[in-house]
Amino acid sequence: MNQPIDFDQIDLMLPPPEQEPDRQYYFTAKAKRYAAEESARLGRPLTCCIQTFGCQMNSRDSEKLLGILMQIGYRETNDEHADFVLYNTCTVRENANKRVYGRLGYLNTVKKRNPDMLIALCGCMMQEAQVVEKIRTSYRFVDIIFGTHNIFKLAELWCRRYEARRDAVRKDAAGPGKGGMVVDVWDSADRIVEDLPVERKYPFKSGVNIMFGCNNFCSYCIVPYVRGRERSRRPEDILAEIRRLVADGVVEVMLLGQNVNSYGKTLDEPVTFAELLRQVDQIEGLERIRFMTSHPKDLSDELIRAMAESKKVCRHLHLPVQSGSSRILKEMNRRYTKEQYLELVERIRRAMPDISLTTDIIVGFPGETEEDFLETMDVVEQVRYDSAFTFIYSKRTGTPAAKMENQVPEDVVKDRFDRLLKRIQEISAEVCGRDLHTVQKVLAEEPDDHLDGYLTGRMDNNTVVHFPGDASMIGKIVDVYLEESKGFYYMGRTAGAGGG
Repeated sequence: MNQPIDFDQIDLMLPPPEQEPDRQYYFTAKAKRYAAEESARLGRPLTCCIQTFGCQMNSRDSEKLLGILMQIGYRETNDEHADFVLYNTCTVRENANKRVYGRLGYLNTVKKRNPDMLIALCGCMMQEAQVVEKIRTSYRFVDIIFGTHNIFKLAELWCRRYEARRDAVRKDAAGPGKGGMVVDVWDSADRIVEDLPVERKYPFKSGVNIMFGCNNFCSYCIVPYVRGRERSRRPEDILAEIRRLVADGVVEVMLLGQNVNSYGKTLDEPVTFAELLRQVDQIEGLERIRFMTSHPKDLSDELIRAMAESKKVCRHLHLPVQSGSSRILKEMNRRYTKEQYLELVERIRRAMPDISLTTDIIVGFPGETEEDFLETMDVVEQVRYDSAFTFIYSKRTGTPAAKMENQVPEDVVKDRFDRLLKRIQEISAEVCGRDLHTVQKVLAEEPDDHLDGYLTGRMDNNTVVHFPGDASMIGKIVDVYLEESKGFYYMGRTAGAGGG
C-alpha cells in the first residue's frame, strides 16, 4: 500500500464503497472488528494457517492473503488446528488435487473438535467447476471457496461467512456448515487490484507479480484455463512496488509471470519485458533481479542484450524445453523446434558465457518414441543444464493431451525417466563444480536445516551454498570462498575466514 491504512478510522455505518481497493479496506475494517469480538470471546488471539501448493505465483498470492488476515487480526501459525485454515491450491497435476482432498479429510476431524474453526480454499484448483461441485457435496464443512482472479476479496468473503454463521447460531441452526458455504469463483478477470496488504516470508527478498494468466495453451497444461488470459500490470505500478520493497529492506526481487517474456502486450501503451527490466535495473538500492518463467518462443534478442548489459539481473535463466523432439514439441503446441531452441541457447551463451541455465522436461508425452526421447537426451548433452526439473507425463483432465491416443506404457516411461535423471545429475555435478575454489557473492537467506552454526544462501547463478555464519548475516550479500562441491551445492566459508 502506498500509505498505511488506519482501518479503525473507517466508518462502517456507511455502505461499502464500490471501487477497489477501497471496498476491501472497508471489509478489512469490518472483519477486524468481528475478529476482535471473537478473540475476546475466546480469551486469546486468533490464529491462521495458510498451506500453499504449487508455484511461486501461488506463494506470492499466499503472502497477499496472509497480509489481509494479519490486518484482520490473525496471528500466523503452521498448525492446521488454527482458527482459520486456508489451502491455496495447485491443479497443474491431478495428484495435487488428491493431496488437497486428503488434507480436507484430516481437517474434517479437526473441525468436529473445534466447530468455530473456519476453512477456506482458493487457487487454481477452485477454478474447475467439477472440483467446486465435489466440495459442495462431499466436503460441506468448508466455509469459503474462491479462485485465482479474486484473492483480493478475502476480507469481504470472510465477513460474509462470519455474518452468516453468526446469524445461524443465533437461530440455533445446527450442522458443520452453519449459515452455508460462501462460494465466489470468477471465470475471468479484466482488472488488477493494487495496493493490498502483503506479509512477506523474507524481509530481504520478494516476488513481484508483473503479469497474470497465460495465452500459450500448451496441450498438456491446465494453467490458461484456471489462471485466465494474459493481463500485464502497468510498469509504473510495478516500479512503485519495488521501490517500496527496497525502502523496506529488500535487496532481491523475483519478477513473476506465467510467461514474463510476453509482458506488456496487453497494456494500452505496450512495453516489452526488456524495457521493464532496464527500468527495474535503475532502482537505487536494489541489488539483484530474478525472473520466472520464460517461454523460449518469446525470448527476444532485445531481452538477451538487456540481461547482458545489466549489473543487477542474475546470471540465471530458467528456460523450459519440455522435449528435444521437434515432432513432440509440435504436439505440445510449444511453437518452436529443437533447432530453434538450441540456436537460442547459443545466442544466450554468446552474450553471457557465465549464464546458468535450468529447464523443465516432460518424459512420456503421448506418442513419444525412443527416437523422440533420444532427441531430448541430445538436447541435454548439448546444453548441459545446471539442473532440470524432470516430470513423468500424466493425463491432466481438461487438456487436449489427455485425449490423445498412443499413451506411452508406464514401464517404458519409467525407464526413460530414470535414464534422463541419471544423465542430468551427472552433468549437473560437473557443471556445478566450475566455481570451486573461487570467491562468490552469496545472499545469506536462512539458518541451515542440518548444520548448527551454518547458513544457507544462493549465488548469483542460483546455486545453493552452505557456510558458517550467524543470524546477523541473514539478508546480506557476503563473499564466500567455495571449498567443496557436493554436486548440486557448495560448502564454503566467508572469504578471509581461515584463508581463501
